[in-house]
Amino acid sequence: MSHYDLVIIGSGPAGRSAAIQAGKLKRRVLVIDRRDRLGGVSVHTGTIPSKTLRETVLNLSGWRERSFYGRAYRARQDIGAEDLRARLHMTLDYEVDVLEHQFARNHVETLHGAARFIDPHTIEVDTEAGKKTRITSDKFLITTGTRTYRPDNVPFNGRTVVDSDEFLDMQEIPRSLIVIGAGVIGVEYATMFSALDVRVTLVEPRDSFLDFIDTATIQEFMHEIRENGVDLRLGSAVDRIEDAGTHIEVSLSNGRHVRGEMLLFAAGRMGATDRLNTTAAGLETDHRGRLTVTRKTYQTNVPHIYAAGDVIGHPSLASTSLQQGRVAACHALDTPTLEESPWFPYGIYSVPEISTCGMSEEEMQERGIAYEVGIARMRETSRGHIMGLEHGMLKMLVSLKTRRVLGVQIVGEGATELIHIAQAVLNLKGTVDYFVQNTFNYPTLAEAYKIAGLDAFNRMPIPEQFKAPRKAAK
Repeated sequence: MSHYDLVIIGSGPAGRSAAIQAGKLKRRVLVIDRRDRLGGVSVHTGTIPSKTLRETVLNLSGWRERSFYGRAYRARQDIGAEDLRARLHMTLDYEVDVLEHQFARNHVETLHGAARFIDPHTIEVDTEAGKKTRITSDKFLITTGTRTYRPDNVPFNGRTVVDSDEFLDMQEIPRSLIVIGAGVIGVEYATMFSALDVRVTLVEPRDSFLDFIDTATIQEFMHEIRENGVDLRLGSAVDRIEDAGTHIEVSLSNGRHVRGEMLLFAAGRMGATDRLNTTAAGLETDHRGRLTVTRKTYQTNVPHIYAAGDVIGHPSLASTSLQQGRVAACHALDTPTLEESPWFPYGIYSVPEISTCGMSEEEMQERGIAYEVGIARMRETSRGHIMGLEHGMLKMLVSLKTRRVLGVQIVGEGATELIHIAQAVLNLKGTVDYFVQNTFNYPTLAEAYKIAGLDAFNRMPIPEQFKAPRKAAK
């Protein structure tokens, strides 16, 4: 029986960063993954595939050039599923190769197989060779991520009715697509395929979606995706899904019906803990299979067992998972580290992109913070005009009392890159004056910060240092 300082179950972003950190601390660390290749859901069916697919769609369809050359413009006239998969496999192979090299360089051991707890300090791994291996460790870190939610009333068949993992294996691009669930995954795939001129219907049982995003930002986004051809059905609960052979038919609670060649069910995910035998370790999971942790240390209710990444729920981002894994490994191995920054960016790789950092208007109103809003339209920037951007918005929220920037929301091309300027200013407690005082490269999309900053600045009271001194009375 082998013994380790730290055993990590799962090799997604959280497991990856934790393993490399433990390796750099010269500890004996083992990563266990049930797949035959490292990388977890993020590399094989989640983050990397979906973002690669998005870039492939935009490049092959000529989407970014249509404002100049017309809506009929195509970079390639005939686009098939094999075209989408080709770039995908190249990217995945590269990601796995980089990860294997990082593990080898940092002396991280790996084992492929399904792990389950025998007791709080022992796990058993069923390897691909059919052997059972028992392993003990001082500390454990669970980074198993999530799996797709597959309710019994959805007639999954792996071809025309699929979940988000199966979606990437499509054999041909459908002419029409129904997406159920307007979460991040559903919104990303719905808007990507709309860019391919697939007729997309996005169904969401609730009256709103992506509720963690500023309402005005979502309204801007809704306007753009509807203009791009997405049929958005909000407040439409699904009564029945029928596989009619030639098509899929969805009956909605409002009496309407939706037909499509393919249906993607993307309404939720479950924590991938069902095979871990968590009760043997004394671990507690919620109704979605997720683990609860102390957020500063990522310890579960069993102090020597940690969890990080999507398996602990919100925010369920690859970026935050990378950070959580590193922090968890440092704490587990009694190594001091810097605290996580309070503000982190959200990135939604839809068409158009959405990215936010800091508070929304609704949060500021709930906290009773007096604020001003600055708005910039991407078409107002010279770079945006050069690129042919017809839409896109940057919104800045500024405290009237302290003049600090407390939130930025961006919809449009390059949003997930641009947001890092806001992240830096928020974490450094910068004010709107920063954007007024400083020069931005011209022409760039980042100039939108200057425009939004000036928009808010000009609405706000003049700072005391800018006021002319009063003349003394005679």
